[in-house]
Amino acid sequence: MYHDYLILGGAGLVGLQVCRHIVMSMQPRRIVVASLFEHEAIKACEILRSEFGDEVAFVPEWGNLFVPTELSGVSRGQLIQDTTKRRQLLRSLYDDFEKAYEDNHLASMIRQHRPEVIVDCVNTATGISYQDVFDGAAKVREWIGEDGFSTDGIQDLEALLLSQTGPQLIRHVRFVHRATSEFHTKMYLKVGTTGTGGMGLNIPYTHSEDKPSRKLLAKNETAFGHTGLLFLLARTPNSPIVKEVKPAAMIGYRAVKVKEVSDKHGNSDLFAPKQVSLSGKALVLREESTDYEKVESFKVAVVDTGENGVFTRGEFAAITALGQMEYITPEEIAHTIVMELRGANTGRDVISAMDASVLNPSYKAGLIRSAAMTDLELVEAESHIPSVALGRLGPPELSKLLFEAHLFKQAFGTMTKACASTKTPAEISALLVETLETSGVAKTAPSIGIPVLLPDGISMLRGPRINVPELMGRGTSVPLKDKEALDGWVKKGWIDLRPENVELWLSRFSKMIEARAILRDMGSASASITSYLGNTFEIGEVVAWIFNNEMTGYRMK
Repeated sequence: MYHDYLILGGAGLVGLQVCRHIVMSMQPRRIVVASLFEHEAIKACEILRSEFGDEVAFVPEWGNLFVPTELSGVSRGQLIQDTTKRRQLLRSLYDDFEKAYEDNHLASMIRQHRPEVIVDCVNTATGISYQDVFDGAAKVREWIGEDGFSTDGIQDLEALLLSQTGPQLIRHVRFVHRATSEFHTKMYLKVGTTGTGGMGLNIPYTHSEDKPSRKLLAKNETAFGHTGLLFLLARTPNSPIVKEVKPAAMIGYRAVKVKEVSDKHGNSDLFAPKQVSLSGKALVLREESTDYEKVESFKVAVVDTGENGVFTRGEFAAITALGQMEYITPEEIAHTIVMELRGANTGRDVISAMDASVLNPSYKAGLIRSAAMTDLELVEAESHIPSVALGRLGPPELSKLLFEAHLFKQAFGTMTKACASTKTPAEISALLVETLETSGVAKTAPSIGIPVLLPDGISMLRGPRINVPELMGRGTSVPLKDKEALDGWVKKGWIDLRPENVELWLSRFSKMIEARAILRDMGSASASITSYLGNTFEIGEVVAWIFNNEMTGYRMK
């Protein structure tokens, strides 16, 4: 049973019910209630304390989870208007991940509270998709056409970059992965959305824009893009248990009351209308409100559906009618969430549903793989052209490791002979240098962007391009800052013939040989990713062993 919870969006319609159901069913010691605004988080904690007393510690947290902590209390409009803040946001979205991770508000929240369970009730898809990439693109296109890249349109261009769905979702899920892994979160449960309340492309409802709503379809794309990334997170070693519950109906409701409301432009006034003629050349769509007589504030009886806004009687009746979006209560969602937290099989976890639906590796493919490997070996022998790497399949380490393994195979034939050699690492380095030409590596690797660092650690063989470090933008060079940076590039994508790398390879070979012997003596019980299953020195199998055992680059399911 879990005792320590972080509820993102905990002051919202669903989030508050999740808090209540966790208290009633899960015996928590602490619930951190996070919301966008301070007053919402504090009020939610006050409500929960009034209902449940002091048996649980309710801790308010607030701020925008998707930005650096120092910007977490600033509205998006203010971020976009302020050049310094806007460019800080661009750096956090597109530049160095490590720096962005250290600054990110969600990561800081997880670092501070270290919850066992995170229930994410934030309407992520709405928040991202309603930054409105379409309106942003229209503004930039107008600027390009009219001003020819003057400085006047820079703000619109940078706002368009900030509204891109993909980079925001990718960075957000990577932050979740790093923080939950680093601080040992046991479970991450997302309350997602279909984007259309379960309806299809024919959905007649929008958030006041025309239909079919591009923004609403962007919301759907964001929602399922998020699900896809969570599917990957669930298949990542050392990650928490990942679940997602996706309500496919309108969620409601919180209360029925008369209140002052506003339209989609934020206007909450009623005006005396003017009669005008349509005989002119243009119809002005936006005029100053000061040119109109204000009659009264716009008050009406509404249903408050929380994050989805308020609806009049007519709107609520239409959207919840049979065959329309219909609706589901936040209590039902919270009940399902708690059942999932308790380990019950509700059948409502879409990540599990996807796990059960995807086509997995097959026995037939395993047999055909063996035939393909045999044919490749024959063709390679007949052509006398080594089949090592093209540099197209990543990560960059793959090609580097394949070429290094190939050099060892050409120099020694087997891993056993390499380990049994009486040569020193420096002497083996020299032997590998001699093997560069006869193995074909000297021509092939540098030509496809993989340089060869020679044993002295200073000289290198290179071709027209170098793949690592990766260039972004229009640059063609990078500064040689220090040895640490250089070592990082070598580890990631350069063939390394220095003696210290020879020692690393010999250590790997010893572990593989030992694992193979254990498999022979102990049978299937010892078969795992630590085993080297090949009977020969197969360079691809060797690199797969490295990915499995040194880089946590293995599949879980």
